[in-house]
Amino acid sequence: MNILDILQNQMSDSLIESLTNQIGGQDKSQTAAAASGIFSTLTAALAKNAASPEGRSALANALDRDHDGSVLDDLMGMVTGGSQPVNQRAVNGAGILGHILGQKQDNATDMISRMSGLDKQSTFSLMAKLAPMVMGALGKQKRQENLDEGGLASLLSNTVQSSSQSREEMSIIEKFIDQDGDGSIMDDLLKMGGGVLGNLFKK
Repeated sequence: MNILDILQNQMSDSLIESLTNQIGGQDKSQTAAAASGIFSTLTAALAKNAASPEGRSALANALDRDHDGSVLDDLMGMVTGGSQPVNQRAVNGAGILGHILGQKQDNATDMISRMSGLDKQSTFSLMAKLAPMVMGALGKQKRQENLDEGGLASLLSNTVQSSSQSREEMSIIEKFIDQDGDGSIMDDLLKMGGGVLGNLFKK
C-alpha cells in the first residue's frame, strides 16, 4: 500500500477548502498542490530517517505511543480545532515537523512554497496542520498490517520508489532530503519552472 495514495485520497474538496480558509489562502489549487508536496516531503524524510536501525526504532515507538490513526476519523475537526484528541502529541504539528525535518524545516517550507505558489507563511501553517495526518496514516497502516520496524521501513521506501516514477516532484524532494540543507536544490526548481505540484495534483 502506498502511503501517499492513502493521504491523497483523504483530501476531499471540502477539506481543501477548509484548509485554504484556515491558512488564509485564496487559491484552493495552490493549497492542494502544496499539500501534495508536503505529503511527499514528509514521507521521503521519514523514509530516510527509517533507513537506520535507530531511526526505525524511534519511528515505531512514536507511532505506537502517539499515532494510532484516529486523527483520520475526523480530519475536518482536526483542521478546524473542533475535535481535541486525548493525546495532544498526536496533533502537535510543529513538534512533528521538528522531529521529521530537523534543520531542514525552513528550507523545506521554502521549497514547497516555490513549487506550489503558496506563500511561505501559509505553507508552514499548512505543513503543521497536515503533519499529524501523515503520522496518523502511517500509524494506522502499521496497526492494520501488523508491521514491525523492518516492515515500516519497507513501506516508506517502497512508497518513495514507486512515487519517483509517477510524481515529478519526488526526484527533487529526494535530492533535497539527501543534501546538507544548503538550499541549492532551489536551482533545480528554477530550471523546471513553476507549477510542478499543481500539474501533478491534476493527474
